Amino acid sequence: MKTKSIINFVFSLAFVLSLSTVSFAQVDDASPKLSITQYGITWTFKKPARIGRFVNGDYYVVGPTTITSITPEPKDGRNGSCLNPSATIEKAGFDSRILHDRYDSKLFLAPPVTLRPGDSLLSSISLEEIHTVKPMLYAIKNSQRSPIRTIAVLTCLEAPVPADAFRPAYAGRKKQIYLARNLKRDLLPKLSKKDISFKCYMGTSYDDVNIQEAALWFQRPWIDLILDEFGAPVENMPVYGVPLVRAVGIGSLFLCMDFSPKEKEKLLINFVQVGIDFWGIAGQGQPPCWSALGGHANGRKWPIIFAGLLLGDEAMKNPVRTYPYLKFSEDAQTMFGNSWTGAKVVWAGHMGKDGHPRYADRGAYEHLPPSQWKGDTGENYRRCCTSNAWVGEALAARILHAEKYWNHDAFFAYVDRWMTEDDWEFNRIIKEARGKDYGAKWARQGSVWDPFVKDMWMKYRNHLPPSPDGAVTRNAEDTWK
Repeated sequence: MKTKSIINFVFSLAFVLSLSTVSFAQVDDASPKLSITQYGITWTFKKPARIGRFVNGDYYVVGPTTITSITPEPKDGRNGSCLNPSATIEKAGFDSRILHDRYDSKLFLAPPVTLRPGDSLLSSISLEEIHTVKPMLYAIKNSQRSPIRTIAVLTCLEAPVPADAFRPAYAGRKKQIYLARNLKRDLLPKLSKKDISFKCYMGTSYDDVNIQEAALWFQRPWIDLILDEFGAPVENMPVYGVPLVRAVGIGSLFLCMDFSPKEKEKLLINFVQVGIDFWGIAGQGQPPCWSALGGHANGRKWPIIFAGLLLGDEAMKNPVRTYPYLKFSEDAQTMFGNSWTGAKVVWAGHMGKDGHPRYADRGAYEHLPPSQWKGDTGENYRRCCTSNAWVGEALAARILHAEKYWNHDAFFAYVDRWMTEDDWEFNRIIKEARGKDYGAKWARQGSVWDPFVKDMWMKYRNHLPPSPDGAVTRNAEDTWK
Protein backbone atom coordinates (compact mmCIF):
# COMPACT_ATOMS: atom_id res chain seq x y z
CA MET A 1 0.00 0.00 0.00
CA LYS A 2 2.84 2.36 0.88
CA THR A 3 4.59 1.60 -2.43
CA LYS A 4 1.37 2.23 -4.34
CA SER A 5 0.96 5.62 -2.61
CA ILE A 6 4.50 6.62 -3.54
CA ILE A 7 3.89 5.63 -7.16
CA ASN A 8 0.68 7.65 -7.25
CA PHE A 9 2.47 10.66 -5.75
CA VAL A 10 5.29 10.46 -8.28
CA PHE A 11 2.79 10.16 -11.14
CA SER A 12 0.80 13.16 -9.90
CA LEU A 13 3.96 15.22 -9.45
CA ALA A 14 5.15 14.34 -12.93
CA PHE A 15 1.78 15.34 -14.34
CA VAL A 16 1.85 18.72 -12.60
CA LEU A 17 5.42 19.35 -13.75
CA SER A 18 4.48 18.49 -17.33
CA LEU A 19 1.65 21.01 -17.17
CA SER A 20 3.90 23.75 -15.84
CA THR A 21 6.65 23.24 -18.40
CA VAL A 22 4.74 22.42 -21.57
CA SER A 23 1.07 23.41 -21.57
CA PHE A 24 1.58 26.78 -19.96
CA ALA A 25 4.23 28.25 -22.25
CA GLN A 26 3.55 31.79 -23.47
CA VAL A 27 2.17 32.12 -27.00
CA ASP A 28 3.93 35.30 -28.09
CA ASP A 29 4.43 33.98 -31.61
CA ALA A 30 0.81 33.30 -32.54
CA SER A 31 1.16 32.51 -36.24
CA PRO A 32 -0.63 34.61 -38.88
CA LYS A 33 -3.28 32.68 -40.79
CA LEU A 34 -5.71 33.63 -43.52
CA SER A 35 -8.40 31.25 -42.25
CA ILE A 36 -9.20 28.84 -39.43
CA THR A 37 -11.74 26.02 -39.10
CA GLN A 38 -13.47 24.54 -36.08
CA TYR A 39 -16.42 22.12 -35.91
CA GLY A 40 -16.98 22.48 -39.65
CA ILE A 41 -17.10 26.30 -39.54
CA THR A 42 -14.41 28.26 -41.42
CA TRP A 43 -13.64 31.93 -40.83
CA THR A 44 -11.59 33.68 -43.54
CA PHE A 45 -9.88 37.00 -42.80
CA LYS A 46 -9.28 39.99 -45.04
CA LYS A 47 -5.57 39.53 -44.44
CA PRO A 48 -3.53 37.03 -42.40
CA ALA A 49 -4.21 37.46 -38.70
CA ARG A 50 -2.40 36.24 -35.59
CA ILE A 51 -4.21 33.19 -34.26
CA GLY A 52 -4.00 31.39 -30.94
CA ARG A 53 -5.89 28.67 -29.09
CA PHE A 54 -7.27 28.59 -25.59
CA VAL A 55 -6.67 25.65 -23.28
CA ASN A 56 -9.95 24.01 -24.36
CA GLY A 57 -9.04 24.23 -28.05
CA ASP A 58 -11.21 27.20 -29.04
CA TYR A 59 -9.60 29.85 -31.25
CA TYR A 60 -8.86 33.51 -30.73
CA VAL A 61 -7.65 36.13 -33.17
CA VAL A 62 -5.51 39.14 -32.31
CA GLY A 63 -7.44 42.13 -33.53
CA PRO A 64 -8.83 44.26 -34.82
CA THR A 65 -9.49 42.17 -37.91
CA THR A 66 -12.18 41.71 -40.54
CA ILE A 67 -13.81 38.43 -41.54
CA THR A 68 -14.65 38.37 -45.24
CA SER A 69 -16.12 34.88 -45.47
CA ILE A 70 -17.77 32.31 -43.23
CA THR A 71 -18.57 28.79 -44.39
CA PRO A 72 -21.13 27.33 -44.44
CA GLU A 73 -22.43 30.57 -45.91
CA PRO A 74 -24.87 32.56 -43.77
CA LYS A 75 -27.87 33.17 -46.03
CA ASP A 76 -31.64 32.78 -46.21
CA GLY A 77 -31.96 32.64 -42.44
CA ARG A 78 -29.54 29.72 -42.04
CA ASN A 79 -25.99 29.34 -40.63
CA GLY A 80 -26.17 32.73 -38.93
CA SER A 81 -23.58 34.36 -36.69
CA CYS A 82 -24.15 36.55 -33.63
CA LEU A 83 -21.75 39.06 -32.06
CA ASN A 84 -21.47 39.52 -28.28
CA PRO A 85 -24.88 37.94 -27.60
CA SER A 86 -27.07 38.89 -24.67
CA ALA A 87 -28.87 36.17 -22.72
CA THR A 88 -31.29 38.63 -21.14
CA ILE A 89 -33.38 39.14 -24.29
CA GLU A 90 -33.77 35.43 -25.19
CA LYS A 91 -33.37 36.13 -28.88
CA ALA A 92 -30.73 35.13 -31.41
CA GLY A 93 -30.05 35.34 -35.12
CA PHE A 94 -28.68 31.89 -35.85
CA ASP A 95 -31.64 30.39 -37.73
CA SER A 96 -35.01 31.77 -38.77
CA ARG A 97 -36.71 28.53 -37.69
CA ILE A 98 -36.11 29.31 -34.00
CA LEU A 99 -39.64 29.26 -32.61
CA HIS A 100 -41.89 31.49 -30.54
CA ASP A 101 -40.51 34.89 -31.52
CA ARG A 102 -37.02 33.98 -30.30
CA TYR A 103 -35.40 34.61 -33.70
CA ASP A 104 -34.38 38.18 -34.50
CA SER A 105 -33.25 38.87 -38.05
CA LYS A 106 -31.44 42.00 -36.86
CA LEU A 107 -29.06 39.73 -34.92
CA PHE A 108 -28.27 37.59 -38.00
CA LEU A 109 -24.73 38.50 -39.08
CA ALA A 110 -23.04 37.74 -42.37
CA PRO A 111 -19.62 38.94 -43.63
CA PRO A 112 -17.97 41.29 -43.71
CA VAL A 113 -17.73 41.31 -39.92
CA THR A 114 -15.17 43.48 -38.15
CA LEU A 115 -13.90 42.13 -34.83
CA ARG A 116 -12.32 44.32 -32.18
CA PRO A 117 -10.62 43.22 -28.97
CA GLY A 118 -13.32 42.14 -26.54
CA ASP A 119 -15.62 40.74 -29.22
CA SER A 120 -16.94 37.18 -29.37
CA LEU A 121 -18.34 35.92 -32.66
CA LEU A 122 -20.63 32.90 -32.46
CA SER A 123 -21.05 31.19 -35.83
CA SER A 124 -23.46 28.35 -36.50
CA ILE A 125 -24.26 25.49 -38.83
CA SER A 126 -27.98 24.92 -39.29
CA LEU A 127 -29.64 21.53 -39.48
CA GLU A 128 -31.05 20.79 -42.90
CA GLU A 129 -33.93 19.04 -41.17
CA ILE A 130 -34.92 19.29 -37.52
CA HIS A 131 -35.06 16.04 -35.49
CA THR A 132 -32.29 14.39 -37.53
CA VAL A 133 -29.54 14.45 -34.89
CA LYS A 134 -29.90 12.54 -31.62
CA PRO A 135 -29.50 14.89 -28.65
CA MET A 136 -27.03 14.12 -25.86
CA LEU A 137 -28.34 11.74 -23.19
CA TYR A 138 -31.79 11.87 -24.74
CA ALA A 139 -33.90 10.38 -27.51
CA ILE A 140 -34.97 12.23 -30.64
CA LYS A 141 -38.33 13.77 -29.79
CA ASN A 142 -40.66 16.12 -31.60
CA SER A 143 -40.52 18.44 -28.60
CA GLN A 144 -36.80 19.08 -29.21
CA ARG A 145 -37.11 21.71 -31.91
CA SER A 146 -33.74 23.43 -32.19
CA PRO A 147 -32.73 24.02 -35.83
CA ILE A 148 -29.05 24.52 -34.91
CA ARG A 149 -26.52 21.73 -35.44
CA THR A 150 -23.43 23.35 -33.90
CA ILE A 151 -21.89 26.68 -32.90
CA ALA A 152 -18.23 27.68 -32.61
CA VAL A 153 -16.88 30.75 -30.81
CA LEU A 154 -14.13 33.00 -32.16
CA THR A 155 -12.81 35.50 -29.62
CA CYS A 156 -10.93 38.68 -30.51
CA LEU A 157 -8.14 39.74 -28.12
CA GLU A 158 -5.71 42.63 -28.18
CA ALA A 159 -2.70 40.37 -27.58
CA PRO A 160 -1.81 36.68 -27.29
CA VAL A 161 -2.48 34.93 -23.99
CA PRO A 162 -0.79 31.97 -22.28
CA ALA A 163 -1.57 28.54 -23.70
CA ASP A 164 -3.38 27.56 -20.49
CA ALA A 165 -5.83 30.46 -20.71
CA PHE A 166 -9.50 29.58 -20.67
CA ARG A 167 -11.64 31.17 -23.31
CA PRO A 168 -13.37 34.19 -21.75
CA ALA A 169 -17.15 34.01 -21.60
CA TYR A 170 -18.86 34.55 -24.93
CA ALA A 171 -21.61 36.71 -23.42
CA GLY A 172 -20.77 40.41 -23.21
CA ARG A 173 -17.52 42.22 -23.97
CA LYS A 174 -15.78 41.91 -20.60
CA LYS A 175 -13.09 39.34 -21.33
CA GLN A 176 -11.68 38.14 -18.03
CA ILE A 177 -8.91 35.61 -18.57
CA TYR A 178 -8.57 32.66 -16.18
CA LEU A 179 -5.56 30.33 -16.27
CA ALA A 180 -5.69 26.55 -15.89
CA ARG A 181 -2.46 26.60 -13.86
CA ASN A 182 -4.47 28.25 -11.07
CA LEU A 183 -7.04 25.48 -10.79
CA LYS A 184 -7.17 24.14 -7.24
CA ARG A 185 -7.00 20.51 -8.32
CA ASP A 186 -6.23 19.44 -4.76
CA LEU A 187 -9.86 20.19 -3.86
CA LEU A 188 -11.02 17.24 -5.94
CA PRO A 189 -11.35 14.08 -3.84
CA LYS A 190 -10.39 10.63 -5.06
CA LEU A 191 -13.44 8.55 -4.20
CA SER A 192 -13.11 4.87 -5.02
CA LYS A 193 -14.68 3.49 -8.19
CA LYS A 194 -15.07 0.08 -6.56
CA ASP A 195 -18.58 -1.40 -6.90
CA ILE A 196 -19.81 1.58 -8.92
CA SER A 197 -21.71 0.95 -12.15
CA PHE A 198 -20.93 3.44 -14.89
CA LYS A 199 -24.17 2.88 -16.74
CA CYS A 200 -26.06 5.99 -17.77
CA TYR A 201 -29.23 6.52 -19.76
CA MET A 202 -28.18 7.61 -23.24
CA GLY A 203 -31.64 8.20 -24.67
CA THR A 204 -32.54 4.76 -25.94
CA SER A 205 -30.42 2.44 -23.79
CA TYR A 206 -28.31 2.24 -20.65
CA ASP A 207 -24.64 2.21 -21.59
CA ASP A 208 -21.34 2.38 -19.76
CA VAL A 209 -19.84 5.87 -19.89
CA ASN A 210 -16.13 6.53 -19.42
CA ILE A 211 -14.46 9.76 -18.38
CA GLN A 212 -13.18 10.46 -21.89
CA GLU A 213 -16.73 10.30 -23.26
CA ALA A 214 -18.02 12.54 -20.49
CA ALA A 215 -15.32 15.10 -21.35
CA LEU A 216 -16.71 15.32 -24.88
CA TRP A 217 -20.14 16.34 -23.57
CA PHE A 218 -18.57 19.63 -22.50
CA GLN A 219 -16.02 20.06 -25.31
CA ARG A 220 -18.00 22.40 -27.54
CA PRO A 221 -19.40 25.65 -26.14
CA TRP A 222 -22.72 25.40 -24.32
CA ILE A 223 -24.64 28.26 -25.93
CA ASP A 224 -27.38 29.03 -23.44
CA LEU A 225 -29.20 32.03 -24.89
CA ILE A 226 -32.63 30.59 -25.68
CA LEU A 227 -34.83 28.13 -23.77
CA ASP A 228 -33.07 24.82 -24.32
CA GLU A 229 -34.83 22.89 -27.05
CA PHE A 230 -35.68 25.97 -29.12
CA GLY A 231 -32.12 27.16 -29.72
CA ALA A 232 -29.47 24.89 -28.19
CA PRO A 233 -26.89 23.61 -30.70
CA VAL A 234 -27.69 19.90 -30.79
CA GLU A 235 -24.11 18.67 -31.24
CA ASN A 236 -22.74 20.96 -28.51
CA MET A 237 -24.91 20.33 -25.47
CA PRO A 238 -28.03 18.65 -24.13
CA VAL A 239 -31.16 20.27 -25.52
CA TYR A 240 -33.40 19.99 -22.46
CA GLY A 241 -32.81 20.76 -18.80
CA VAL A 242 -33.20 17.13 -17.73
CA PRO A 243 -30.25 15.70 -19.72
CA LEU A 244 -28.35 18.95 -19.12
CA VAL A 245 -28.44 18.67 -15.34
CA ARG A 246 -27.76 14.94 -15.59
CA ALA A 247 -24.61 15.66 -17.63
CA VAL A 248 -23.57 18.27 -15.08
CA GLY A 249 -24.08 15.81 -12.23
CA ILE A 250 -22.33 12.91 -13.92
CA GLY A 251 -19.39 15.03 -15.08
CA SER A 252 -18.77 16.61 -11.68
CA LEU A 253 -19.05 13.24 -9.91
CA PHE A 254 -16.44 11.78 -12.28
CA LEU A 255 -14.12 14.59 -11.20
CA CYS A 256 -14.56 13.52 -7.57
CA MET A 257 -13.40 9.94 -8.21
CA ASP A 258 -10.04 8.21 -8.16
CA PHE A 259 -9.18 8.66 -11.81
CA SER A 260 -5.61 9.81 -12.40
CA PRO A 261 -4.95 13.56 -12.78
CA LYS A 262 -4.21 12.99 -16.45
CA GLU A 263 -7.51 11.16 -16.96
CA LYS A 264 -9.43 13.97 -15.24
CA GLU A 265 -7.76 16.90 -16.95
CA LYS A 266 -9.75 17.17 -20.18
CA LEU A 267 -13.08 16.83 -18.39
CA LEU A 268 -11.95 19.33 -15.77
CA ILE A 269 -10.93 21.93 -18.36
CA ASN A 270 -14.13 21.53 -20.36
CA PHE A 271 -16.41 21.54 -17.30
CA VAL A 272 -14.80 24.68 -15.87
CA GLN A 273 -15.16 26.35 -19.28
CA VAL A 274 -18.92 25.76 -19.13
CA GLY A 275 -18.96 27.35 -15.69
CA ILE A 276 -17.05 30.38 -16.97
CA ASP A 277 -19.52 30.79 -19.83
CA PHE A 278 -22.52 30.53 -17.51
CA TRP A 279 -20.87 33.05 -15.20
CA GLY A 280 -20.54 35.48 -18.08
CA ILE A 281 -24.25 35.06 -18.79
CA ALA A 282 -25.09 35.59 -15.11
CA GLY A 283 -23.30 38.93 -15.09
CA GLN A 284 -25.63 40.34 -17.75
CA GLY A 285 -28.80 40.04 -15.69
CA GLN A 286 -31.40 37.34 -15.08
CA PRO A 287 -31.59 35.12 -18.18
CA PRO A 288 -35.25 34.30 -18.92
CA CYS A 289 -34.25 30.77 -19.91
CA TRP A 290 -32.93 30.10 -16.38
CA SER A 291 -36.28 30.78 -14.70
CA ALA A 292 -38.18 27.80 -13.31
CA LEU A 293 -40.35 26.03 -15.86
CA GLY A 294 -40.72 22.33 -15.18
CA GLY A 295 -37.51 20.59 -16.20
CA HIS A 296 -36.23 23.24 -18.60
CA ALA A 297 -33.83 25.40 -16.59
CA ASN A 298 -32.03 22.77 -14.54
CA GLY A 299 -28.27 22.61 -14.17
CA ARG A 300 -27.04 26.18 -14.62
CA LYS A 301 -26.02 26.99 -11.05
CA TRP A 302 -23.65 24.15 -10.18
CA PRO A 303 -21.13 24.63 -13.05
CA ILE A 304 -20.70 28.26 -11.94
CA ILE A 305 -20.06 27.34 -8.31
CA PHE A 306 -17.76 24.47 -9.29
CA ALA A 307 -15.69 26.72 -11.57
CA GLY A 308 -15.51 29.37 -8.86
CA LEU A 309 -14.29 26.82 -6.32
CA LEU A 310 -11.61 25.42 -8.60
CA LEU A 311 -10.48 28.86 -9.79
CA GLY A 312 -10.55 30.38 -6.31
CA ASP A 313 -12.89 33.14 -7.51
CA GLU A 314 -14.94 34.33 -4.53
CA ALA A 315 -17.53 36.16 -6.62
CA MET A 316 -18.06 33.24 -8.98
CA LYS A 317 -18.44 30.60 -6.30
CA ASN A 318 -21.05 32.77 -4.56
CA PRO A 319 -23.27 33.59 -7.57
CA VAL A 320 -26.44 34.57 -5.72
CA ARG A 321 -24.58 36.73 -3.21
CA THR A 322 -22.67 38.42 -6.03
CA TYR A 323 -25.76 38.93 -8.19
CA PRO A 324 -28.83 38.91 -5.91
CA TYR A 325 -31.11 39.20 -8.94
CA LEU A 326 -30.24 35.66 -10.06
CA LYS A 327 -33.01 33.07 -9.78
CA PHE A 328 -32.10 29.46 -10.45
CA SER A 329 -34.64 26.77 -11.22
CA GLU A 330 -33.62 24.33 -8.50
CA ASP A 331 -33.95 27.06 -5.85
CA ALA A 332 -37.30 28.34 -7.09
CA GLN A 333 -38.68 24.79 -7.12
CA THR A 334 -37.67 23.84 -3.55
CA MET A 335 -38.49 25.43 -0.21
CA PHE A 336 -38.86 24.59 3.45
CA GLY A 337 -42.44 24.13 4.57
CA ASN A 338 -44.87 21.50 5.76
CA SER A 339 -45.80 18.85 3.22
CA TRP A 340 -48.99 16.82 3.37
CA THR A 341 -46.69 13.77 3.67
CA GLY A 342 -45.19 15.04 6.93
CA ALA A 343 -41.92 16.21 5.36
CA LYS A 344 -40.58 19.65 6.27
CA VAL A 345 -39.35 20.52 2.79
CA VAL A 346 -41.42 20.61 -0.39
CA TRP A 347 -41.21 20.80 -4.14
CA ALA A 348 -42.35 24.38 -4.61
CA GLY A 349 -44.05 24.13 -7.98
CA HIS A 350 -43.67 23.91 -11.74
CA MET A 351 -42.75 27.61 -11.97
CA GLY A 352 -41.90 28.13 -8.31
CA LYS A 353 -44.19 28.83 -5.38
CA ASP A 354 -45.98 31.79 -7.00
CA GLY A 355 -46.88 29.85 -10.12
CA HIS A 356 -48.49 31.59 -13.09
CA PRO A 357 -51.65 33.73 -13.13
CA ARG A 358 -53.12 31.81 -16.08
CA TYR A 359 -52.33 28.29 -14.85
CA ALA A 360 -53.67 27.29 -11.45
CA ASP A 361 -51.49 24.21 -11.03
CA ARG A 362 -48.03 25.69 -11.63
CA GLY A 363 -47.34 27.00 -8.15
CA ALA A 364 -47.02 25.55 -4.65
CA TYR A 365 -49.29 22.60 -3.89
CA GLU A 366 -47.53 20.08 -1.63
CA HIS A 367 -48.83 21.86 1.47
CA LEU A 368 -52.30 20.65 0.48
CA PRO A 369 -53.74 17.11 0.47
CA PRO A 370 -54.03 15.67 -3.05
CA SER A 371 -57.80 16.08 -3.06
CA GLN A 372 -57.28 19.87 -2.96
CA TRP A 373 -54.66 20.16 -5.70
CA LYS A 374 -55.71 22.44 -8.56
CA GLY A 375 -54.21 20.15 -11.18
CA ASP A 376 -51.50 17.58 -11.77
CA THR A 377 -48.80 19.57 -13.59
CA GLY A 378 -46.74 20.08 -10.44
CA GLU A 379 -46.70 16.45 -9.33
CA ASN A 380 -46.10 15.23 -12.88
CA TYR A 381 -42.99 17.37 -13.25
CA ARG A 382 -41.82 16.74 -9.70
CA ARG A 383 -41.57 13.08 -10.59
CA CYS A 384 -40.57 13.04 -14.26
CA CYS A 385 -38.21 15.89 -14.93
CA THR A 386 -36.64 17.51 -11.87
CA SER A 387 -36.13 15.53 -8.67
CA ASN A 388 -34.73 12.40 -10.30
CA ALA A 389 -32.33 14.47 -12.43
CA TRP A 390 -31.01 16.69 -9.61
CA VAL A 391 -29.41 13.91 -7.57
CA GLY A 392 -25.99 13.93 -9.25
CA GLU A 393 -25.30 17.65 -8.90
CA ALA A 394 -26.64 17.70 -5.34
CA LEU A 395 -24.34 14.83 -4.37
CA ALA A 396 -21.32 16.42 -6.06
CA ALA A 397 -21.95 19.67 -4.20
CA ARG A 398 -22.24 17.72 -0.93
CA ILE A 399 -18.99 15.86 -1.64
CA LEU A 400 -17.17 19.17 -2.20
CA HIS A 401 -18.94 20.74 0.81
CA ALA A 402 -20.20 23.55 -1.39
CA GLU A 403 -23.64 23.90 0.21
CA LYS A 404 -22.77 27.28 1.70
CA TYR A 405 -21.89 28.61 -1.73
CA TRP A 406 -25.09 27.23 -3.20
CA ASN A 407 -26.86 29.16 -0.44
CA HIS A 408 -30.23 27.39 -0.60
CA ASP A 409 -30.37 24.55 1.91
CA ALA A 410 -33.89 23.55 0.91
CA PHE A 411 -32.55 22.16 -2.37
CA PHE A 412 -30.27 19.69 -0.63
CA ALA A 413 -32.86 18.72 1.97
CA TYR A 414 -35.42 18.17 -0.77
CA VAL A 415 -33.11 15.88 -2.77
CA ASP A 416 -32.48 13.92 0.45
CA ARG A 417 -36.23 13.62 0.88
CA TRP A 418 -36.67 12.43 -2.70
CA MET A 419 -34.08 9.73 -2.18
CA THR A 420 -35.17 8.48 1.26
CA GLU A 421 -38.88 9.17 1.85
CA ASP A 422 -40.97 6.05 1.20
CA ASP A 423 -43.87 7.21 -0.96
CA TRP A 424 -45.72 3.90 -1.38
CA GLU A 425 -48.67 4.87 0.83
CA PHE A 426 -48.67 8.44 -0.50
CA ASN A 427 -49.00 7.14 -4.06
CA ARG A 428 -52.04 5.12 -3.01
CA ILE A 429 -53.66 8.26 -1.57
CA ILE A 430 -52.88 10.27 -4.73
CA LYS A 431 -54.36 7.56 -6.94
CA GLU A 432 -57.49 7.40 -4.82
CA ALA A 433 -57.93 11.19 -4.76
CA ARG A 434 -56.92 12.07 -8.33
CA GLY A 435 -56.87 8.90 -10.39
CA LYS A 436 -53.16 9.36 -11.10
CA ASP A 437 -50.88 6.36 -10.73
CA TYR A 438 -47.27 7.20 -9.85
CA GLY A 439 -46.40 3.62 -8.93
CA ALA A 440 -44.10 2.95 -11.88
CA LYS A 441 -40.47 2.46 -10.90
CA TRP A 442 -39.29 5.56 -12.78
CA ALA A 443 -41.90 7.75 -11.02
CA ARG A 444 -41.29 6.57 -7.48
CA GLN A 445 -39.28 8.63 -5.02
CA GLY A 446 -35.77 7.26 -4.89
CA SER A 447 -35.62 6.82 -8.66
CA VAL A 448 -32.69 8.32 -10.57
CA TRP A 449 -32.18 8.53 -14.32
CA ASP A 450 -28.67 7.09 -14.22
CA PRO A 451 -27.57 3.92 -12.36
CA PHE A 452 -24.12 5.49 -11.97
CA VAL A 453 -25.57 8.37 -9.96
CA LYS A 454 -27.70 6.00 -7.88
CA ASP A 455 -24.64 3.92 -6.99
CA MET A 456 -22.65 7.00 -6.06
CA TRP A 457 -25.50 8.25 -3.89
CA MET A 458 -25.89 4.94 -2.07
CA LYS A 459 -22.16 4.65 -1.43
CA TYR A 460 -21.22 8.22 -0.57
CA ARG A 461 -24.18 10.38 0.47
CA ASN A 462 -23.92 9.32 4.12
CA HIS A 463 -20.15 8.80 3.90
CA LEU A 464 -18.90 12.13 2.60
CA PRO A 465 -15.23 13.15 2.65
CA PRO A 466 -14.35 15.18 5.75
CA SER A 467 -15.26 18.86 5.57
CA PRO A 468 -12.29 21.26 5.70
CA ASP A 469 -13.90 23.09 8.63
CA GLY A 470 -14.78 19.91 10.50
CA ALA A 471 -18.53 20.38 10.09
CA VAL A 472 -20.59 17.20 10.06
CA THR A 473 -23.34 16.79 7.45
CA ARG A 474 -26.53 15.17 8.69
CA ASN A 475 -27.55 11.91 7.07
CA ALA A 476 -29.96 12.02 4.16
CA GLU A 477 -32.74 10.42 6.17
CA ASP A 478 -32.77 13.29 8.68
CA THR A 479 -32.43 16.61 6.82
CA TRP A 480 -36.01 16.80 5.59
CA LYS A 481 -37.86 15.77 8.76
